[in-house]
Amino acid sequence: MTDVPALRRGLAVLRVLATRPGPISAAAIARELDLPRSTTYHLLAELEAAGFVVHLAAERRYGLGIAAFELGSAYLRHDPLERLAAPLLRKLADRVGHTAQLGVLHGNELLYLVKERPSAPETLVTEVGVRLPAHLPASGQALLAHLPHAHVRALYPQAAAFVTRTGRGPSTLPELRRALAEVRARGWAVEDGQVTRDFASVAHAVFDHNGRPLASVAVTFRHVCASGCTETWPTLARDVGATAAALTRQVGGRTPTSPGA
Repeated sequence: MTDVPALRRGLAVLRVLATRPGPISAAAIARELDLPRSTTYHLLAELEAAGFVVHLAAERRYGLGIAAFELGSAYLRHDPLERLAAPLLRKLADRVGHTAQLGVLHGNELLYLVKERPSAPETLVTEVGVRLPAHLPASGQALLAHLPHAHVRALYPQAAAFVTRTGRGPSTLPELRRALAEVRARGWAVEDGQVTRDFASVAHAVFDHNGRPLASVAVTFRHVCASGCTETWPTLARDVGATAAALTRQVGGRTPTSPGA
């Protein structure tokens, strides 16, 4: 069998970055893997060119890039997660009387994998396979809120990334950070009319074995809000949170003791 040391070392670098709560220096990576610094910088440069690593020049640190998130999201689109989630979402939809959904991050978009409707569903744009800007739906904010600041910045490098659908929602990185801070403080995400006017949603994150956001569970329902709505629907959020916690347990995950962002 052909030995490919560069590939093995590149994968080792990605594993180190994946196990850290935030970006780290090249020197720390070199020490961890017992590699020469020149080799470490070469590997990082190649991984950065491929989008798997992002270099935060001002901090002299490296973190996982968008390609790594996309690869993880592609794995999540396989059957196991969907099959585990579907019966839980079906019970949630029947219990609360609203549409329940499972979403994952795909770059800076939110991709819906599973959708379960109650007996009398309302029409929504969030069908399975639909992608939405992750900063708008509660499902996306529930995931972004648990990513490190540097990862969020990498997903939203410029103003053009902040597209809107209804004129509501974060339109700059500082606004998004404030919104995500509120999600962490509250414990769940909410949005009202940011995706579709007169519809709101509540979402909780699902976590992997490292306590990082894996997917999100949300319910969406009709709610007419003229302006300045501040409802957070805590009772509904408890039901959504219980379902997200059950799915976290089923995938062998753990809820972090403190948010990552």
